Amino acid sequence: MTAWKNSPILLKNSQILLRVQTFILLLVCMMTTVFAHAAKIENVRIWPAPDHTRIVFDLDQPVGHKVFSLSGPDRLVVDLDNVSTKANLETLSLKDTPIGKIRTAVKNRTGMRVVLDLNSKVQPRSFLLKPNKQYGDRLVIDLVHRKKVKRTKVVRQLAENPSGGRDIIIAIDAGHGGEDPGAIGPGRVREKTVVLAISKKVESLLKKERGYTPAMIRTGDYYVGLRARTERARKFRSDLLVSIHADAFKDHRPRGSSVFALSQRGATSETARWLADSENSADLIGGVEGSLKLDDKDKVLAEVLLDLTMTATLSDSLKVGQSVLRSMGTVNKLHKRDVEQAGFVVLKSPDIPSILIETGFISNPSEAKKLQSSSYQWKMARSIVKGVKEHFSKNPPPGTLLAHEKSKRDRLYVVSRGDTLSGIASRNKISVGSLRKANKLSSDTLYVGQRLQIPRS
Repeated sequence: MTAWKNSPILLKNSQILLRVQTFILLLVCMMTTVFAHAAKIENVRIWPAPDHTRIVFDLDQPVGHKVFSLSGPDRLVVDLDNVSTKANLETLSLKDTPIGKIRTAVKNRTGMRVVLDLNSKVQPRSFLLKPNKQYGDRLVIDLVHRKKVKRTKVVRQLAENPSGGRDIIIAIDAGHGGEDPGAIGPGRVREKTVVLAISKKVESLLKKERGYTPAMIRTGDYYVGLRARTERARKFRSDLLVSIHADAFKDHRPRGSSVFALSQRGATSETARWLADSENSADLIGGVEGSLKLDDKDKVLAEVLLDLTMTATLSDSLKVGQSVLRSMGTVNKLHKRDVEQAGFVVLKSPDIPSILIETGFISNPSEAKKLQSSSYQWKMARSIVKGVKEHFSKNPPPGTLLAHEKSKRDRLYVVSRGDTLSGIASRNKISVGSLRKANKLSSDTLYVGQRLQIPRS
């Protein structure tokens, strides 16, 4: 019996068995480690926009991925490494997107393959976003539409105006949107929803005003990069950019409306600085990739051009901002009586007067309740439009219908006590004869209150 136990054959078989068991144990440990560290897809969201569709994967940690296109038929394939999910991608709403169907499958046992069946050509781009205050790790995939969105319709309509001038174009920018909800107030009311509602009401009111045409920067619940907002306003050839917000503060007590213009030297108050930092961080939330990078020479040139043009633009911004602020003061308490200045990225357009309106503090319970009210939104929209109109009635841009009508009004002179025909002609550098002819006067006799048309010299 002892001899059998010590047999070379049995010992060899025992060693082989031990090695197999050890290998299996190591393999199980490795698989357990792999699955323990697998990334989890916690949620998937789709945000359709006019020029692109954004797909966002909410993750518990970064994930390796690869994106490539296939043709015949058109498909986009997204391979995710070492990932698991409870989200059902195949039930996502695909309305207003170029995606016809979503299919998923396991890849290499631990990975996942997502196939998007496409109805039209797209240009894909993807990038990972790090966690911030509102979201964890995210994988963002943008499907950029090949067909360019036509934004020249507004300009074409205004190229010729039989009334004697073009319309004043007001770019209306509803803050935040899509992946970026903005500030969140009591009852989970979201800034992006409130300001889009107010912006659409401003658009509706301006459409009814003779001599004005509104142009919306975003028309739905999708994100637009801060730099892209000013670029879109420029494509519209806008005369004014109005960015509408309803921000929050760390303390729920502050309340009231504010208007901001760009500051070249920094914020005018600690509150303004805090709000500016909050707004500028929106690109970190929304995820802007591939921003323009200038070399040293281009930066110097850009700074020179900015210095040459910003002074006049900033002056106009402050004027229209003060007019809007006065008008808003009839609807809501003002947080500050004067236009504040801060370094908001959306205001950094050297050639377009731009203002940022804080309609109220959504962190304040009473203001949050008002901002959700449709009737209050209409009141706020009317006050904004009134302020804009009051400014442009006095300062219409050259070449516009309002400028043409103002020039006609300015050429009228109302006779005051002590006026003489020769004195009026001299002050306007015209002859008495041309003044008589323009007004069909048979004598030099004038009366107080008489209106005289002053011909151009």
